[in-house]
Amino acid sequence: MHDGNVITAVLIFLKRTLSKEILFRELEVRQVALRHLIHFLKEIGDQKLLLDLFRFLDRTEELALSHYREHLNIQDPEKRKEFLKTCIGLPFSAEDSAHVQDQYTLLERQIIIEANDRHLESSGQTEIFRKHPRKASILNMPLVTTLFYACFYHYTESEGTFSSPVNLKKTFKIPDRQYVLTALAARAKLRAWNDVDALFTTKNWLGYTKKRAPIGFHRVVEILHKNSAPVQILQEYVNLVEDVDTKLNLATKFKCHDVVIDTCRDLKDRQQLLAYRSKVDKGSAEEEKIDVILSSSQIRWKN
Repeated sequence: MHDGNVITAVLIFLKRTLSKEILFRELEVRQVALRHLIHFLKEIGDQKLLLDLFRFLDRTEELALSHYREHLNIQDPEKRKEFLKTCIGLPFSAEDSAHVQDQYTLLERQIIIEANDRHLESSGQTEIFRKHPRKASILNMPLVTTLFYACFYHYTESEGTFSSPVNLKKTFKIPDRQYVLTALAARAKLRAWNDVDALFTTKNWLGYTKKRAPIGFHRVVEILHKNSAPVQILQEYVNLVEDVDTKLNLATKFKCHDVVIDTCRDLKDRQQLLAYRSKVDKGSAEEEKIDVILSSSQIRWKN
């Protein structure tokens, strides 16, 4: 029999025969046995004795984490929320404390949103729920899933509502990149192209607008294509990709003919334009456009 198994067997016997206080005192000076008992209690899920042990040993952070893990066994959202509330203020590290607080706040929000949306859906009076019935509850879902849900069903809501994506972003300090990525995925899935456009349009103090994408326009293009965006929409965003090689690759991959043609013209790359001519349909507007460019005397080709 392995030494560890012997220790565990002895500990089981002692656990049954000794009072907690005596057992804990004896183990305090026997670190190997103590580690085995902690492991054993975690294995069998004896949370109460484990908490008592950590309390006795004054291992406060482990005590807090062990108590916190109990929430995983609570299925009822209201009860889970109330239990998480008891975890706030326990002696966690600063990072863990923030995580527990966020988890409590998120579940609190989810319960409110879920009740409201279930009512809206069952009433049949809200278009978004009629067109796109919910596939699952958002209770106990991760933050990013909740944000996607909010961007899908509650995108235009004012910041003052719990289900507003902007409210979620501010409350949970969601980085711009993550917010934009999630909002883009949700609005593109709904084919809400105006919302997509607004997501990347910024205005400076002089009133000039420009497009800006914290995730990079190449990512925007990939997500738009995945959601079957029309070619006109794709072309607009492919054109915003700064790196020329990436732009050409994306334009070729997604058949954004005008972007490929215009880029080859701007690069004065006759050979690449000729090669691309063979990829467009015979007699198409694209072929005609290429022929006009190739026959132009205004362009000084580099090859």
